Amino acid sequence: MPPRSSPTARQARLGAELRKLREASGLPARAAGDLLGGNQATISHIEAGRWGVSAERVRRLASFYSASDQQLVEALCGMAEERGKGWWEEYRGVLPAGLLNIAELEHHARYLRAFQTLMVPGIFQTEEYARTIFGGRIPALPARELDARLEHRLKRRVIFDRPTPPPFEAIIHEAALHVLYGGRGTALDQLRFLLEISEWPTVTVRVIPFTTEEFVGTTQTMLYAGGIVQQLDTVQLDSAYGTVFLDASAQLSSYRSMYDALKQVSLSPAESRDLINRIAKEM
Repeated sequence: MPPRSSPTARQARLGAELRKLREASGLPARAAGDLLGGNQATISHIEAGRWGVSAERVRRLASFYSASDQQLVEALCGMAEERGKGWWEEYRGVLPAGLLNIAELEHHARYLRAFQTLMVPGIFQTEEYARTIFGGRIPALPARELDARLEHRLKRRVIFDRPTPPPFEAIIHEAALHVLYGGRGTALDQLRFLLEISEWPTVTVRVIPFTTEEFVGTTQTMLYAGGIVQQLDTVQLDSAYGTVFLDASAQLSSYRSMYDALKQVSLSPAESRDLINRIAKEM
């Protein structure tokens, strides 16, 4: 089979997890390739996500590597068996791959946590609010891409249309609620929509108020996506050069601790709604 030219983040993650299992076993790629009737290049392609791998092969490799975590192995088998293309694939070649990978990440997440300091989390933005955010890009986006980004962002909310949506908790600094992106009317509509969202069954919105006297050692915005097992959790960060995904064990532990600390200094969901409502009335 020809190798994939651009594996998705999830395809690459499956390969990376298989590489971790092999490296933990101390076995060289050549030996793993021989097991599958191939060579070192076979394993290199699989571990880079350029080649697909069946669940049966995942189990063979896991046994060969003496992997003892059966929950992780079964989770990897589930990833290997995923077929079909998600709705975000229609934007491939139009939008940066990183944006498509965020939608893929949200689609497969068991739960989601977000932290934002200067704007409402993307998945909760109204159309006009998001248009203002995208319209402020430097250099300016071509009209076709701006419209595609806007459409893609709004479609990401499809995860809440499922019979059992993933729990989503968002922590937003109060500063983001006062910025008049798009003008007073657009900002007010956004606050009203945020209040509506905060009442959705699986959504929790928390606000860090200006009055907090504690500083948590991060201002880095993040999206934390919980996997079927903790080892498959993922942190997504925005940077000036694109979307970054982190999955190393120490990184995941660090961001879990940071999120828990942010939650400690945030208001309760009820207090947060009261604050949002007060800011909206004063706007």
